Amino acid sequence: MASKISAADFNHLHKSGEPIELIDVRTPVEFREAHVEFARNVPLDRLDPQAVFAERTGDAERPLYVICRSGNRAQQACERFVAAGFENVVNVDGGTLACETTGLPITRGKKAMSLERQVRIAAGALVVIGAALGFFVHPYWIALSAFVGAGLMFAGITDTCGMAMLLARMPWNQVSGGSGSTGAACRVG
Repeated sequence: MASKISAADFNHLHKSGEPIELIDVRTPVEFREAHVEFARNVPLDRLDPQAVFAERTGDAERPLYVICRSGNRAQQACERFVAAGFENVVNVDGGTLACETTGLPITRGKKAMSLERQVRIAAGALVVIGAALGFFVHPYWIALSAFVGAGLMFAGITDTCGMAMLLARMPWNQVSGGSGSTGAACRVG
């Protein structure tokens, strides 16, 4: 199991001058909106633990720190690293939101809608559409609402969200002119 570090301890580590390698596993658009200044973007839906470790710039013995918005997606990424045989990964608990409150340098860009909010809007819209079509067109359309409800239950139980993974790949969640990885799933966090 991957270890955790609090945002305050992470800030102290940064201030000590210790070399830190940090990857941010949010979508490219979320990363562009606000990220820890020295983070590199590797979206969770495209995370390849082998490739990340092959591209490491620092000492391979040093920990690889993983961050997202609040810590949930980073925990999923850490679990993937551990499953791939990489033990020296650390989840920055509380994510970028907590790091910002500790005074870590944050780079801000264009404002974006969070993936969590997109999932809520899409799920809600599908439920309303299924209910309306079931009432006005044919009762079988109620199955759409039931399907979305079952998907939300599955997401809550398994901590993976297919809708979030799908939305993360939508064009509005991509940064044009790049591969999505910047050098500077699913539980949504």
